[in-house]
Amino acid sequence: MNLLVTQVADKVGISPEVAEKAVGMMLGFLQREADDGAIARMIEAIPGATELVARFNGEGAGGGGGLLGGLMSAIGGGGIMGLGQQLMSQGLGMGEISALAKETIAVARQHAGDEVVDQVIASVPGLSQFT
Repeated sequence: MNLLVTQVADKVGISPEVAEKAVGMMLGFLQREADDGAIARMIEAIPGATELVARFNGEGAGGGGGLLGGLMSAIGGGGIMGLGQQLMSQGLGMGEISALAKETIAVARQHAGDEVVDQVIASVPGLSQFT
């Protein structure tokens, strides 16, 4: 496990395995949705983040969740809400998802700096409510 996963798991109070998958899914979502330049700099700056995205970016990508996921995407339920649904399907509650987002952003700020992370947050509709 890398430092990012361990730190998030400890702060949120979830298992490292769930944290690893959840952080990978969250970073993969940001890679698809955020400003390309800013998110690339952020992911490159966080030790182990590139590997997490590579492992878990496909998890739920393209509207996953079968018929319901496809329907949600078709009616505009993707985006940040779609990510929330994917994370809930991993057994996380809203409080844990919010804590996960906050802790992931805090770690990102430590490694990539406020300016880069603020660009990422500003480029994803709805993300600021979780940070």
